[in-house]
Amino acid sequence: QVYVVFSEELKCWCRALVESVWCQADGYQLGCFLVDYAKYCSVASENVRVLAGAFAKIPHRAKKCRLHCTKPLTLHIDYCENTAKIGPAKRWDTAAIQHFRKLLE
Repeated sequence: QVYVVFSEELKCWCRALVESVWCQADGYQLGCFLVDYAKYCSVASENVRVLAGAFAKIPHRAKKCRLHCTKPLTLHIDYCENTAKIGPAKRWDTAAIQHFRKLLE
């Protein structure tokens, strides 16, 4: 379900999908995906509202997607043998994410 959340970064109300909820000392925080900005953000529970009827029918501008058959790779360095090889990784490296974003621009 899509909600409306206030983004501190964008300084405006945005449509968002709530992906996670966690408890903090001062209340609940929600991990959200902003469907019109393709950004992830953290929002306090008091900054979440139910989306009004007509606005819920407007299509999202951003969609989550994945690259088909593309797996993350990383550079494995063996200091003992003084070699470096590219191999599979569990997550994408920060440098690879930055490089991909530059390619998209």
